[in-house]
Amino acid sequence: MIISSTTDYRAAAQKRLPPFLFHYIDGGAYAEKTLARNVDDLAEVALRQRVLKDMSQLDTGIELFGEKLSIPVALSPVGLTGMYARRGEVQAAMAADSKGIPFTMSSVSVCPIEEVAPRLSRPMWFQLYVLKDRGFMKNALERAQAAGVSTLVFTVDMPVPGARYRDAHSGMSGPNAAMRRYLQAATHPHWALDVGLLGRPHTLGNISTYLGKNVSLEDYMGYLGANFDPSISWSDLEWIRDFWKGPMLIKGILDPEDARDAVRFGADGIIVSNHGGRQLDGALSSARALPAIADAVKGQIKILADSGIRNGLDIVRMLALGADCTMIGRAFIYALAAAGGAGVSHLLELLEKEMRVAMTLTSVKNVSEITGDLLVRE
Repeated sequence: MIISSTTDYRAAAQKRLPPFLFHYIDGGAYAEKTLARNVDDLAEVALRQRVLKDMSQLDTGIELFGEKLSIPVALSPVGLTGMYARRGEVQAAMAADSKGIPFTMSSVSVCPIEEVAPRLSRPMWFQLYVLKDRGFMKNALERAQAAGVSTLVFTVDMPVPGARYRDAHSGMSGPNAAMRRYLQAATHPHWALDVGLLGRPHTLGNISTYLGKNVSLEDYMGYLGANFDPSISWSDLEWIRDFWKGPMLIKGILDPEDARDAVRFGADGIIVSNHGGRQLDGALSSARALPAIADAVKGQIKILADSGIRNGLDIVRMLALGADCTMIGRAFIYALAAAGGAGVSHLLELLEKEMRVAMTLTSVKNVSEITGDLLVRE
């Protein structure tokens, strides 16, 4: 199969993965309207084509929180990444590390912090939810700090799990889910050998380390459902802000007022995100939400954006809409599932090449020149 885009990696991942895993990463909430709009609205962003400006020298790098990034991209936190390739968090993190960009480990990863961090030449980022189990949160923060994690990503748009209909049909949840997953694995032998057999243990590594016992995929939905905390407010984050000495990002901002609250709270950055359309269906796409947020807080706080980015042109579009940096989730998981760490490395190279094409044809020589002036205003 010829791979030239994220779309190709998605098709390859669908062939390789058992359906319960493919639909878990591919799906969204309810009717999946916001999931679709994330991609469609971003694709509708028109840029001004400019020519004859001598674009022989381009620089795609940025500096963010004192770190140099080769491209304005970080890998988003994705739960269960280790189920998409053998020890998937390690493979994805090493690919990001080789490219010179951050990898963000999910708190509900398969591999624990201590398995991934020592393999990297640069500090990784770590993502955390506000959970009822505050003991786990404190333990995870202490371990992240001890492992040299540089940046904390705090996800705030998941006080309750979204209604994801695909999961019940695919076998991720619902009646006889475990049996359905086993049958699916048996009909996908490449995945069954690489991940199902050789990728063990299939546990939630960070939670298992904290509890001192294995927390398996069987326990995944139950643990999260029991521990998400719908009572959270900004005050619940204050002890974390006091404890964490490095940069802290608030992920899940879609409204300018929430962005202003993040500035008042003292966050170092926000991530404009609707959780990839996996939470509130009908919420604004990130591309639609971003300009108003940038108008409200640009320059006061770093603005990152995810949800809907599928190529290097989309990265340029997000930057033109007001982001300082972008993040990708689904795109790198498709590549990881299809071809492991080598697939993630290849995808990142594709993104950079596509970004260079977009920069050349809009006549911007470095990322700082990608501003709202590039947008075609109707």
